[in-house]
Amino acid sequence: MPHAGKHAIVTGGSSGIGSSIVGRLARTGTRVVILDVQKPHGDVDAAFIACDITDEANVVAGVAEAAERLGGLDRAFLNAGVGASGAIVDISAEEWDRVQSVDLRGVFLTLRETAKIMLAAGTGGSMVVTSSVCGFLVDRRMAHYNSAKAGAIALAKVAAAELGHAGIRVNVVAPGVTDTPMAQKTDTTLIGYREAMTHRTPLGGFGDPRHVADAAVTLSDLEWVTGQVLAADGGLSLFSPIDMEDFLPTGGAGNA
Repeated sequence: MPHAGKHAIVTGGSSGIGSSIVGRLARTGTRVVILDVQKPHGDVDAAFIACDITDEANVVAGVAEAAERLGGLDRAFLNAGVGASGAIVDISAEEWDRVQSVDLRGVFLTLRETAKIMLAAGTGGSMVVTSSVCGFLVDRRMAHYNSAKAGAIALAKVAAAELGHAGIRVNVVAPGVTDTPMAQKTDTTLIGYREAMTHRTPLGGFGDPRHVADAAVTLSDLEWVTGQVLAADGGLSLFSPIDMEDFLPTGGAGNA
């Protein structure tokens, strides 16, 4: 078990990608504490602390309690997030703030508190922020979400620059469309969306949370990598709407 003796927190670890990260860590010997607003379903090889990452006092207490329970903190997966959609002219200030509070403010608060603990320990550490390919692509009707995810990437890069002297690495995993409960809602609200994403993704289909978890944990392990963004998206971010391939009369250059 290469991670035996390691200690990690996973925000949003009760479901989706976070749950897969927890499982991946537990299988390799890392002791894990989940910070989430909801309890995980079923048997999970991790402790649980109820924590609303938008609440500063909650985060300060939650991260400190997790570190105390674990006897230290080597790794943090800042994964909790919410989705949203709506045209800019229709987004209320309240809805904007809701998305920013979880997807950016929450990342900042948990990163800050984790950094304090790792700095005090003086033994380095690793943090991985879950952003999205939406953080560097443009999606209509997702201004609040894209802005928050872009902000999370910028935050992680600044943190990597500030904390590197202490041996603390900060990186970002950027999933594409992943088959989580959040994405599954599109099956009833966006007709043909799954088929279109499958067509646009070179590796085909929606991503599996386990694939993203593998990328996040692997990224956390890389000792000479910091401030980087790894797209775990099956190649979705390679798609260009002006790509001529689909419009060739032969059905593609490879068929000419």
